[in-house]
Amino acid sequence: MQNNELIICYGDQPQSMTRRLLEQIKPEQGLDHNAKIGIKPNLVVPSPAEDGATTHPEIVEAIVLYFQEHGCRNLVILEGSWVGSKTSHAFKRCGYQALAKKLNVPLIDLQEDDSVPLAAECMTVQVCSQVTGLDVLINVPVLKGHCQTGMTCALKNMKGCITNREKRRFHSMGLHMPIAALSTLIRQDLIIIDGLCGDLTFEEGGHPVAMNRIIAAKDPVLADSYAAQLLGFDLSDVPYIQMAEKMGTGSADVSQALVTELNHDQETPVCQPKPLRDRPYVRQIEEDQACSACYGSLIHALERLYERGADTHLRQTQFLIGQGFKGKPGASYQNRQHGKQQALGIGACTAGCKQFIPGCPPKAKEILAFLSKLD
Repeated sequence: MQNNELIICYGDQPQSMTRRLLEQIKPEQGLDHNAKIGIKPNLVVPSPAEDGATTHPEIVEAIVLYFQEHGCRNLVILEGSWVGSKTSHAFKRCGYQALAKKLNVPLIDLQEDDSVPLAAECMTVQVCSQVTGLDVLINVPVLKGHCQTGMTCALKNMKGCITNREKRRFHSMGLHMPIAALSTLIRQDLIIIDGLCGDLTFEEGGHPVAMNRIIAAKDPVLADSYAAQLLGFDLSDVPYIQMAEKMGTGSADVSQALVTELNHDQETPVCQPKPLRDRPYVRQIEEDQACSACYGSLIHALERLYERGADTHLRQTQFLIGQGFKGKPGASYQNRQHGKQQALGIGACTAGCKQFIPGCPPKAKEILAFLSKLD
């Protein structure tokens, strides 16, 4: 796998999806079987993955099994939850204690680890010793929102690899610059992004939105740039991404990325997503057999507009989304509850609408750009 590659698998079966990605990447090639491999999920709080805050244990299980089957036995799972939560509680509540016992893989609580000072160009950071002793680091972040930085994915997930004292200091410094600096100190060898049902706005979960995808990458800057588009952000909305690029961690230029989709979004099972149900825009969506990846992009785009107070010009718009609208023409749609309204199609399945946003699935950033231009 090259640094400019992004590989995506759609679906709602995390273990088989992860295995399919690994079989495509073949990360075991050229790897010493004695290499110490660390797997770093996001277990910020003791909350099940279905709540939208933590990494699905099935993804980590697939990674462990894959490497074990290819002769690599020196694996560990390591994490340090956020200040105020105990990692040990997260290991148990999120299913990792049972997983570690089942696969005979040690769990390392980085909150209990000592640290070593590592110097970046702009600051020195206390990084947990167990992290610096790894030969290979596999980062398994959750693609989700964050109340301070807008989003969190590959770059910010490394904050779990520093001491609690350093976490507090990062917050006192505004997070963006220290997160970028940390990216120059911890090398991420492989990134497997859990994009199944991350929370839209809060890192601790509670409002999961089904996106039904797992993304593989090697460059954390590229991964986060692509993730920002999926969530409807511009790079300027998440300063640490371009800061990390300037520090030499990777490239933020998604236009130069080689994006491979191992399967098609329409091949994934249709599910009932869980948006923020108190938002007014939810009542404007007419869904008929929508795939989760497409629906999730729409929800993320509308949430960005809602946060900015820029959604008022869309209050009379009916959003049509789903395979059930294939071949249905018309500039308006007679909705069961809301009567005749202006209709806007979302995704390739709604190409029969007078106005529609193409893509299968379209990115939230593309939807957001289109909606922002409407009068």
